[in-house]
Amino acid sequence: MSDKYLDSIVVNRGNQGRLKNVMRRASRGEKVTVGYLGGSITMGSVATTPEKCYAYLSCQWWRETFPQAQVEYCNAGIGATTSQFGVARADADLLYAKPDLVFIEFSVNDEDTPHFKETYEGLARHVYTSESQPAVVLLHNSFFSTGVSSQEIHTAVGKYYDLPCVSIRNNVHARIAAGELAAETITADDLHPNDAGHALLADTVRHFLDGVYARMEEPEEEPVFPERPLTPNRYEHSRRIRNQEMKADTCVGFTEDRSPQKHITDIFKCGWEAWEEGACMEFSMTGSTLAVQYRRTVNKPAPAARVIVDGDEAGAVLLDGEFDETWGDLLALTTIFEKEESGEHHVRIEVCRTHEKDASGFYLVSVITAG
Repeated sequence: MSDKYLDSIVVNRGNQGRLKNVMRRASRGEKVTVGYLGGSITMGSVATTPEKCYAYLSCQWWRETFPQAQVEYCNAGIGATTSQFGVARADADLLYAKPDLVFIEFSVNDEDTPHFKETYEGLARHVYTSESQPAVVLLHNSFFSTGVSSQEIHTAVGKYYDLPCVSIRNNVHARIAAGELAAETITADDLHPNDAGHALLADTVRHFLDGVYARMEEPEEEPVFPERPLTPNRYEHSRRIRNQEMKADTCVGFTEDRSPQKHITDIFKCGWEAWEEGACMEFSMTGSTLAVQYRRTVNKPAPAARVIVDGDEAGAVLLDGEFDETWGDLLALTTIFEKEESGEHHVRIEVCRTHEKDASGFYLVSVITAG
C-alpha cells in the first residue's frame, strides 16, 4: 500500500550503482560492512539499548534480506558533533573498517550556513573517495515538531555529487505537522528519538533500501566524480591533532592526558589539562583553517582560555570552559580562522581566567587543521 510520507523520503535519487553492487555482493553471500557517521541520534542517544537505535535496526535489514551474507556493523556516532568534526575523525572512527556503505547524518547538528555546507561537502568527498570506495547515502533528520534541519544545504551537496539523499524529516516531521503523529510518543525533547522514534527512523531507511533492492539488477554506471568542488572545500583533508601527534614549541602548565581512550564516545582523552592562569601552549601550523576542540563542563566554576594567532591579541578567540546546560559536558569545537589561502601560522593557547576553587581544569581535547 502506498504511503504518501514514505513515498516522499527520497529527495534526491542519486546514482545507486555502488549501493546496488553492495546488494549484489551480499546476495552472493559475501561480507559487507555497513557504517554510520553522525551525531547523537546515530549514536543511539535515549534508545534503551544500542540494539534499539535506528542505525542498528536499519543495519538489520541487510541481515534479514541477505541471511547468507556476513554483515558487519560499524556505528561512528558521537553526540553533539557536526560534520566539521566528522570529516576530521572519519578515518580513525569509521573508514579504518573499510565500509562498503556509509550513511551520513548531521542535519540537526550542522547549521544552515555556508561554513557547514563546506564542511559537509568535505566529508562527503572524503568518504566517497576513500580506499574502500563505499556507497554513500545522506540522511536528513530534523527537530521533530519544528522541522528545523540543514536538509537543504546537505541535499545541495548530494545533488552535486549524485548521491542518494533520504529525508527522515519528510516522513516523521510531516506526520507530526499533519496531526497524524504525536511528537511526545516518539521523543521527550523534540530531538532525540525514544525506542519508538528510533524504530520509525529505521523504517524510513529500510523503505529506501527496499526500493533500491527492487531494482538491484538494473545496471547503473557510476557517475563522473566532480573534480571542481561546490564550495571552497578546505575541509576534505582535515587533520586532527591530539597529544600523541603534537610537537609544541612551548608547553607550560598544560599536562598531557595519557589515559587510554576506551571508545570513540570516550571523548575527553588524549588532550591536555591546565588549572593555572597563564598556562600556555604554542605551536606552528600550516593550513587555511584552524579549529580548537575543548571541554565545556557543567562542573563549575571552570577556567577559560584564549587563542591568539600570529600575535594578534586584539583578535583573540575566547574558549569558555563553563557550560550552562544540565545534560553533561560538551565537546566544543570553535573555528578560530578560515582563510582563502594556506599559510604558516603561529598559535598560542593560554589560560586567561581561573577561580579560587575551580571544580574542573581547562581541558584542551585537540586542534584541527585543514586546507
